[in-house]
Amino acid sequence: MTPVARQRLALATIVVLGVLCPLQAQAQARFYWKTLSGADAVPLILESLSGNTNPFDPSHTVMAGANFGATLALAGYAQTFTLYDRSAMAAVILPMGRVAGDASLSGKSASLSASGFGDPMIEFDFNVIGPRAQKNLPDLLRFEPKFSVDLLADLAVPIGEYDSSTPLNLGQNRWYGRVGAPTIAQLGSWVPSRRTTLEFIPALWLFGTNDDYVGQTMTTDPLFQLEAHLTRDLTERFWASFDGAWYSGGKATVDGVPGKKLDNLGFGLTLGNQINQSVLLTFSYKSTVNDDAPDDLRMDVFSIALITGWHPLIEGVGRLKSGE
Repeated sequence: MTPVARQRLALATIVVLGVLCPLQAQAQARFYWKTLSGADAVPLILESLSGNTNPFDPSHTVMAGANFGATLALAGYAQTFTLYDRSAMAAVILPMGRVAGDASLSGKSASLSASGFGDPMIEFDFNVIGPRAQKNLPDLLRFEPKFSVDLLADLAVPIGEYDSSTPLNLGQNRWYGRVGAPTIAQLGSWVPSRRTTLEFIPALWLFGTNDDYVGQTMTTDPLFQLEAHLTRDLTERFWASFDGAWYSGGKATVDGVPGKKLDNLGFGLTLGNQINQSVLLTFSYKSTVNDDAPDDLRMDVFSIALITGWHPLIEGVGRLKSGE
């Protein structure tokens, strides 16, 4: 592979979907791979979800006996930069779509639906262990993650559509967010078509109080979420990942009546294809397991993500190459 081709492939690994984690049963792999500082990216994601919890709510509060289906679209923007000589990323994502289904309210079956915009979320990611930031093309060519750890912070702004007369909403009428530590371990060579990684994302979700949840007050305990991904290049442009997740905690209490805390597992598969120097396409399917009881978390997600990224330095190299 020529240096220019390697640079272009490196740009295609701009991964900005980490901000989408709260809206999925599990996150996809390779979210926190690093690239050149000063890169921009726009993700467009379409998801189809079903289960017994509101897919727009990262607390995954279970509605026993409920059956919801949702179509989710997510659009955002992310930029990488250098902070104290370390790699950093800032991103924003806006969810939108519709969710509908049946649930039991006060012992009676009811049909519920909601549509519109959810709560926008901002994310900040900062590398604390691992290679220094990539500031130029030589840095890009020499880069290997080896063992790296980031600090991650997300915050959702509660301005999404909310109707206090129903428990099913796109907005959550409360502040919430997470802190985490994305970790990547490089296994073997860092040559395209041979790259293998083991990735972990431990995170703690924190939730404010919803003081108008169907006329009641709802509080939610912190939720611990651990994601794991084993990824492998299949060719220079095509890769796959086996994904897993564990959820623990997140017990919701409504007007003093406590619910059940989560203790659930989920597994999935992700396939990614770097279409060209600036476009990445991924397909993934994820589903919870140990979900036979009515009050167990049950959710499955199929998603397609198209990510477009660009960097002035890489674009300039491409123009020089095409002019030769």
